[in-house]
Amino acid sequence: MTVRTDTLWEQFLKPIVGSFIDGEEINDLQTSIDWETESDRIANPNLEYPDYYRSQNFHGIQGGYLTSSAAVTYDPITRYFVPPHETWVREDAIKQIKGNPQRILDLGCGTGSTTVLLQETFPNAEVIGLDLSPYMLIMAERKAKEKQLPIRWYHGKAEETGLDGDTFDLVTASLLFHETPVEISKAILRESFRLLKGGGEFLLLDGNQDTLRDSEWLTNIFEEPYIQDYAKGNVESWLETTGFVATETEIVWGIHQVNWGRKPQPVAKSSPVTVEENDDIPYGVAPA
Repeated sequence: MTVRTDTLWEQFLKPIVGSFIDGEEINDLQTSIDWETESDRIANPNLEYPDYYRSQNFHGIQGGYLTSSAAVTYDPITRYFVPPHETWVREDAIKQIKGNPQRILDLGCGTGSTTVLLQETFPNAEVIGLDLSPYMLIMAERKAKEKQLPIRWYHGKAEETGLDGDTFDLVTASLLFHETPVEISKAILRESFRLLKGGGEFLLLDGNQDTLRDSEWLTNIFEEPYIQDYAKGNVESWLETTGFVATETEIVWGIHQVNWGRKPQPVAKSSPVTVEENDDIPYGVAPA
């Protein structure tokens, strides 16, 4: 894989962003971590990286998210490219949660920004963050430890987690669907449906699909290989097709989109009705 040098990001924006980021601080962070040892500790040795993930560069970084450079630069860069303020956007998404979940799974959690906010919002809940990159999970774990939050981190695929079904009250995903092929996004919805208890909630934060349909230049700027296919779709329709009910789409700050849906409660099976013999009541005739 090679980094495209013709993107607007490489030619114009990367140097500008670099002026806002403390490169020395990032370098100090990167050199302070034994990435090989830490990734071996976190990584699932049986996990095979899907081709859609390992064969692509994301955001102009060679090797995509399977690199330490992606892990240490993600937060400093994202704070400038999730306007108007990354934390506000993530907090506004969390406000769409209806219930008081006791077991939460954050899929594609990256460096744990939303995962941490979920644990802070629901301090009594068991919160799990799952991501395909052990490098991103290293940063997420550090972030949670700094705040002394008991979040658990799993290395795995959002579309095939291997976790037990019908065990979560809430499954979330932030800024994930625009970075996966549409068929994988739909598979993630099916997996989320399987993981949720009856009545459980699914919450997605991502870009506003209506806005992104007219923004093909974003692919050129940020080297987002799947964003246009995401933009052409309709998450609410995908949710309904998966089986979610009472689905909602909320536009946040004009350019972000929050999708919500609930897994239906299982239909209670009726107990078989038995008729006891009674010589005084003719069969088929109700007593007065």
